[in-house]
Amino acid sequence: MLKQRIITAMVLLAVLLPALFYPSPAPFCALALVLIAAGAWEWGRLNGYGSRRALLTGASCVGVCAASWGGGLLRQPLPVLWSLAGGAWVLTGAWLLRRGVAGWPRIPQNLRVAGGLLALWLAWLAVAQARMIGINFLLSVLLLVWVADIFAYFAGRAFGRNKLAPAISPGKSWEGVWGGMAGVLVLAVAWVWADAAAGQAGAASLYTRLAAGGWWLLLTAVLFMAAMSVVGDLVESLIKRSAGVKDSSGLLPGHGGVLDRVDALLPTLPLAMMLASLTS
Repeated sequence: MLKQRIITAMVLLAVLLPALFYPSPAPFCALALVLIAAGAWEWGRLNGYGSRRALLTGASCVGVCAASWGGGLLRQPLPVLWSLAGGAWVLTGAWLLRRGVAGWPRIPQNLRVAGGLLALWLAWLAVAQARMIGINFLLSVLLLVWVADIFAYFAGRAFGRNKLAPAISPGKSWEGVWGGMAGVLVLAVAWVWADAAAGQAGAASLYTRLAAGGWWLLLTAVLFMAAMSVVGDLVESLIKRSAGVKDSSGLLPGHGGVLDRVDALLPTLPLAMMLASLTS
């Protein structure tokens, strides 16, 4: 299993890194679109769609994203959209977690699928716009989620006693959450220092942009984003538990599906763009 995970990770990196660092953002945006479309296909399957309807769900996601790209949305400032998306994630995430696993099937199927497509489209648009801003900015957002997850894992393993949401994700603990938050605070402070040392003014990270508004804003914002990454993870776990599956699919051997890898990014990416638009 570990060998399979390592091989899959190496293949993904071999594809992602050249696209990420290519001078034009287009290859990365196209690759992100493919991944999000795969996530949309998984989403349809998780919500009871058969093979044909699940494929149509993925194709619909491609169509919406491609239309946004062709319409020039990737280079347009969208502060209202990002504010609405951020607020919707906070309210809807809290509502879904409060209702629990039993509440998910009570939502009409087509509404569930449409809501997921909206979340996936917003995530793709956010990651594409983040790449348009710059690689340093995009990596600062992605690494926040990855660092939060890694620190949460080790803190939970070492100190986990109090379960976070046992009915949804029994393995998660409050100690893991605090460990993840500590990790992103260290990351943010170190990144601001590195940006300053490298003279990164025009291509500043999200952290440097936030720090320009005051250290209190930086610390509050990164803690909020870390918390919302946990919400994204829990919401996907809730949906998988409702569907009775362990992984969203088997597209990524050893890792599960695309949604299993991007669940924490779904709320975090729009929120990052919201914060960036408020500090620009």
